[in-house]
Amino acid sequence: MEKIASFTIDHIKLQPGVYVSRKDNVGAEVITTFDLRMTSPNEEPVMNTAEMHTIEHLAATFLRNHTDYKDKTIYFGPMGCRTGFYLLLAGDYTSGDIIPLMIEMFEFISTFQDEVPGASAKDCGNYLDMNLGMANYLAKRYLEQVLYSIDESRLVYPE
Repeated sequence: MEKIASFTIDHIKLQPGVYVSRKDNVGAEVITTFDLRMTSPNEEPVMNTAEMHTIEHLAATFLRNHTDYKDKTIYFGPMGCRTGFYLLLAGDYTSGDIIPLMIEMFEFISTFQDEVPGASAKDCGNYLDMNLGMANYLAKRYLEQVLYSIDESRLVYPE
């Protein structure tokens, strides 16, 4: 079998950033998949499921309520390796196009102090696996280490 595109990225050189993972044509629409890499693969500890689950609930809620992006959001969810998230948006975007949205979203997550949306037995299949404090911490860390000082090296996959 042929390797899929995401397994051809050199994860030894990959650092936290905001990357376009792929673009797919679905009918007349372009779907842009973003790799929101929050930790350095194979160098740093991966994120635990509880904080990733919390970030997923908060980010999905934020995006699907965002004035400009609610109708463009296809999916937001965790990477299996637990080093980041995938964001799929309807439209042809670059990484730079979504930095303001990512700053807004991660600021929302970093300061969120209320009940996590959807964190109930009725709404979620694993509602007890949440960690808001760590989600706040990781969102703040991503803002400070990546989003507030973004440069070209964190927008394009390493060769």
